[in-house]
Amino acid sequence: MKLYSSEHTFEHSWETVAKAAWRKYPNPINPAVVALDVVDRKIENGVLKTHRLISSSWSIPGWVHSLLGKDQTCYVSEFSEVNPAKRTLTLKSRNLTLCSLLTVDERLVYTPHPTDTKKTLLQQEAVISIQGVPLTNYLENVVFDTMTSKAHQVLRYFFSPGTISSKHEATNTNCASSSIRIVDIIYQRIFVLCGA
Repeated sequence: MKLYSSEHTFEHSWETVAKAAWRKYPNPINPAVVALDVVDRKIENGVLKTHRLISSSWSIPGWVHSLLGKDQTCYVSEFSEVNPAKRTLTLKSRNLTLCSLLTVDERLVYTPHPTDTKKTLLQQEAVISIQGVPLTNYLENVVFDTMTSKAHQVLRYFFSPGTISSKHEATNTNCASSSIRIVDIIYQRIFVLCGA
């Protein structure tokens, strides 16, 4: 088992980065994510709390598929809290598929940068545990490096040339589920209600 942590500073405001993080799926950087379903959503004391199920389709070799007896859809449970008054977005996720071999508990916290509020600080923590296979240490490092790299690539995609909002609109228009658009509306309203 390995505990990893990292920090990254985005050259954008917390509101902009939080919206991009919230709407990160679907996107062309990580086309494996095929669905994002809202399991539960509520507002408690001005904090938007959401439980989402992320479905990914991974092309795994046939021999791995027959060995594990799993289909190619993997599931991740994600709990998020958006607190516009304190300007924090916290995402906690855990894989539900292949838990007996690989467990990844990840926590992402987005806050305004402590020395420059026009920037956003991302604090990422992950506990990765791989069991029952050789080269455990090496594989745990590969998993973390891949997670970190993909997360930063996805957010950089949203901040590439062109307007951020137009990319979000294009992403949301192509989304098969209207739940993301509904959450966006709730997300915007909670900002207004809390005066953030």
